Amino acid sequence: MKKKTFIFLLVAALFVMPAPSFSQCSICTKTAQQMGEKPARALNRAILYLMLTPFAIMGFVGYRWWKNNHD
Repeated sequence: MKKKTFIFLLVAALFVMPAPSFSQCSICTKTAQQMGEKPARALNRAILYLMLTPFAIMGFVGYRWWKNNHD
C-alpha cells in the first residue's frame, strides 16, 4: 500500500512541476516568434495541453482495462 501511495505522489508531483519544453513544429515556431513572448508561451502551453489530453484518456482506459483483468 505504501508503494502505491509513493508512486501516486511521484506521478502527481511530476505533473505539477513545470518543465521547460519546446513542443513546436517549424511553422508554429515561426508564428510564435512573430507574435511575441507571452502569446508564444500560451501557444506552447496549448500544444502541450492538446498533446496530453489523448495520453490521459488512453491512460484512463488502460488503467480500467488492467483493473478489470486483475480483479
